[in-house]
Amino acid sequence: MGLPVVHFEIVGADPAMLRAFYGELFGWDFDLGDASTPVVSRPGEYGFVHGGANPVPGEGANGRVPGINGGVAGGAGFRPQVLFYVGVPDVEAALRQAEALGGTRRMGPEPARPGPGALVVGHFADPEGNVVGVAGTA
Repeated sequence: MGLPVVHFEIVGADPAMLRAFYGELFGWDFDLGDASTPVVSRPGEYGFVHGGANPVPGEGANGRVPGINGGVAGGAGFRPQVLFYVGVPDVEAALRQAEALGGTRRMGPEPARPGPGALVVGHFADPEGNVVGVAGTA
């Protein structure tokens, strides 16, 4: 087993707007503070999100996601990017909400594999252009 992913960062020119966007979209709460270095964020503008604090129905113990899975994919013609997926109960609704909050749909919803209860994914770009994935079941 490799080392687990334990942290993510979304960095943009307007961190307060980004916190408002993601807070509204995913119900995230933020603890404002300082990053470990001012190279990452202005002092007092780093919004910490505590992992595992957000419920995802039907996942893990007590409706919590136990960890983060990942993969390496792509090939000729694929654009390099950093991307994470957020578990949502309804991928289409999350994509519509992202658009309503100023984001841009990039993909989806698309079934990752066919059949009832299959994983469905989508991508959107936030107002700063960061691409984020959402995943849920069909």
